[in-house]
Amino acid sequence: MPESVTITDNRSGESVEVPIVNGGIDGNAIKDLMPGIWVLDPGFSITASAESAITELDGANGVLRYRGYPIEQLAEHSTFLEVSYLLLNGQLPDKAEYDQWVHNVTHHTFIHENMRKRFQDSFHYDAHPMGMLVSSIAALSTFYPEAKDILDPDNRRIQINRLISKAPTLAAMAYRFSIGMPFVYPDNNMTYAENFLSMMWRVAEPTYEADPVLSKALDVLLILHADHEQNCSTTAMRVVGSSHADPFSSAAGATAALYGPRHGGANEAVIHMLNDIGSYENIPAFIESVKAGEGRLMGFGHRVYKAYDPRARIVKDHADEVFKVTGRNPLLDIALKLEEIALNDDYFKSRNLYPNVDFYTGLIYQAMNFPMDMFTVLFAIGRMPGWLAHWNESIEQGSRISRPRQLYTGPAERDYLPFDQR
Repeated sequence: MPESVTITDNRSGESVEVPIVNGGIDGNAIKDLMPGIWVLDPGFSITASAESAITELDGANGVLRYRGYPIEQLAEHSTFLEVSYLLLNGQLPDKAEYDQWVHNVTHHTFIHENMRKRFQDSFHYDAHPMGMLVSSIAALSTFYPEAKDILDPDNRRIQINRLISKAPTLAAMAYRFSIGMPFVYPDNNMTYAENFLSMMWRVAEPTYEADPVLSKALDVLLILHADHEQNCSTTAMRVVGSSHADPFSSAAGATAALYGPRHGGANEAVIHMLNDIGSYENIPAFIESVKAGEGRLMGFGHRVYKAYDPRARIVKDHADEVFKVTGRNPLLDIALKLEEIALNDDYFKSRNLYPNVDFYTGLIYQAMNFPMDMFTVLFAIGRMPGWLAHWNESIEQGSRISRPRQLYTGPAERDYLPFDQR
């Protein structure tokens, strides 16, 4: 027998039986039963804003799958570009498809010289790289006006290709500008991760050679960030895209949402927390302050996960390999002890405060010499294929323009009065 719920309007006595499909109910049934009555759900905590076949997230059991593939398998065996293809196309590519996809991404990494020279030089000398990235992605729409033809599938594929290709170039450009270093052009002989590291760190050497452990770790971190269902920035991508804005403008909106410290800044907050703790001996006092409500355990807990974030386990495993190359981050011992306490203390367990992906990523980025204001930029590069997959899916679904309702709480009707009567 199909699962369902029965909703009764006690004002009229009328009822409607609504089937439960894919874990949700159709809001139109409520609308028909109670016209003019809206469901108040600030933050969309129990509202499904879309149907999607891209990412499955079971927070209660710590499960994350891209198009059905467990994140653990993809992180171990795949590459970021292969995962990007999977998210965008629904299946893993064969060898020929993969080679063509890698070629297409690799050979669209260059940006227009006017973007590099005139646009970049217009920023203040100490502009934040994330602010530059938001603006740069939006500006790309002016270089590719044909991107506005979003109903042409072939045209959409070209623009998707361009965004994934150019995101690392724009990110590295923003970083180099922020420290007064000259722009480094992309190198088509390198992998996606190696090329980004080259554009970030190359100085005067003829060819930059990335450490394979570090480029692999970066590739895995990009995979882990590639998509995460209807989070704040992905929802922003869908909402902006629902107006039929071009993908560059939509991606700029998503990047701006990610810029907020409550979304993309969590791993930076972890580093600040670890620095504030300062030493191993200060951990007990810090834990007690958290229990007393005087501080927060950053990098623990998640809006969706009520179990150990599966991405956090993968990051922790790669952290050990990275530290063999870079040297051990002195903050790691503090982090490991905090995790040990949280996993064994009823206070934290009862509140589902398990490590999330942000807890260890900041330590890895810091060990690889990324400054903290680049952490969210790295997040944006990784999330780009997920944003674009959702944007493309919403176009294919013929989704309506997003237009939520509100419950008005302001004053009732009142008359305008002239100044002398107020």
